[in-house]
Amino acid sequence: MFFDPQGHTSRGIPFTTVLEGLTRAIGDAAEKFGVKASLIMCFLRHLDAADAERTLDAALAFKDRIAGVGLDSSETGNPPGKFKHVFARARAAGFFLTAHAGEEGPPSYVWEALDVLGVARIDHGVRSMEDEPLVDRFARERIPLTVCPLSNVRLRVVKDLAHHPLRRMLDKGLVATVNSDDPAYFGGYVQANYRVSAQALRLERDEVAALVRNGITASLMPKSEKAALLAEVDRVLAACGS
Repeated sequence: MFFDPQGHTSRGIPFTTVLEGLTRAIGDAAEKFGVKASLIMCFLRHLDAADAERTLDAALAFKDRIAGVGLDSSETGNPPGKFKHVFARARAAGFFLTAHAGEEGPPSYVWEALDVLGVARIDHGVRSMEDEPLVDRFARERIPLTVCPLSNVRLRVVKDLAHHPLRRMLDKGLVATVNSDDPAYFGGYVQANYRVSAQALRLERDEVAALVRNGITASLMPKSEKAALLAEVDRVLAACGS
């Protein structure tokens, strides 16, 4: 689960207060609903790199609670390379690295996120489909993409869901996953994104199952939990018949 501490610390709320609230909510969700989550702290790319450095400084004391580091907010005009140094520090500290790239920004931003920041995953990345060598790299290296269809429509990255590249991503053998982005802003939780995408793109059952499996394998869960969930997917599909 992404969180943007700078949106709160800029208003005078201590970093520890932000993290404590999220940690408590994650614990409550696990206890009451059986829903587990890990935290990925994102830097706001419309702010300067120095602010990101200060945010990482605050996070280093809480590596046991923060699984990874990401990059989000306004993409256009804020290339990934702007945050090269802070991502190098985060990598050295042992954080998982990911970044929003190739949604509103060009495919070159995706290359930059991979090669300059050294991320292991691309968030969104739909404009990668404009660059065939980049698509080939995603397929070859099995780099996950966290695709958010409803968000892409709301931000006018695509005209409508019928024109969304999700199916083409699957056809090209990419590790595309379905996600919600920010439901409060974009009007749909994960299940809604699955449902409307399947309807608009006329996805077959096997294609939806592939998206689910991709989401599990690309997650930050322990291998044992991934294996258990993949087995559950197989069980459900078998119970539903062909």
